[in-house]
Amino acid sequence: MTMSSDVEREEERKRTAGIEEALARLPGPRGERFAKVFEHGSLLIEVYAPRGTDPQTPHARDEAYIVARGRGEYVVEGGRFAFGPGDFLFAAAGEVHRFENFTEDLVVWVIFYGPEGGERAASV
Repeated sequence: MTMSSDVEREEERKRTAGIEEALARLPGPRGERFAKVFEHGSLLIEVYAPRGTDPQTPHARDEAYIVARGRGEYVVEGGRFAFGPGDFLFAAAGEVHRFENFTEDLVVWVIFYGPEGGERAASV
């Protein structure tokens, strides 16, 4: 292997994220069901794969999900929405949200971005 191919692979690894690689790190050392896969500025990408129940609490930043696998119901600020693979879900900073009645294979990409308090707070 040449030095340039090592550099190229490292650069590719910084710009791409594989779901299987992230899932292989779950559960984390303290039982975490999420793994960070990419970070740049205010952008943070994780893979989240809850099992049984979804214990999350509101987050300080805006958050979007893209469902990779599984089906269930997404509860956000009193609304309830059925979801499946390929669906996009959103929770503004501070909103109560969680996954319920989901299949055991649930895996979502999680996208955190923007300032603490969310975009809405920044534009006021």
